[in-house]
Amino acid sequence: MAYDLVIEIPNEPGALAAIAKAISDAGVNLAAATCMGTADHVDLHVLVPHAEAARHALAISHVGVSHEREVVVVDVEDRPGILADLTRKVAHAGVDLDLVYVATRNRLVFGSPDLDGLKRALGV
Repeated sequence: MAYDLVIEIPNEPGALAAIAKAISDAGVNLAAATCMGTADHVDLHVLVPHAEAARHALAISHVGVSHEREVVVVDVEDRPGILADLTRKVAHAGVDLDLVYVATRNRLVFGSPDLDGLKRALGV
């Protein structure tokens, strides 16, 4: 299983470095990270295999996880159209996506309120 953790951090120099250090010091590998924010704060999404270990490491550093959920990670061929192909399958299954990002080793991360439907649509 894989988990997407959302961590709200201030948009300031060093904030991301502190989060990455806390997680790596706990021995948890960050398989992906993406963020979006404003001038004041950033919502950092990190993909981890062990949510509890990452959560614990962040808590020690006085950082909270604002949202956590299981996501679907799919190994893909690195070629044009792969995202279109997979999202078409999901759409044909009538499943809404609310999260998509790229992870290490040619993988795509998908999140949906209908996790079981998403897994079925992607054959996972």
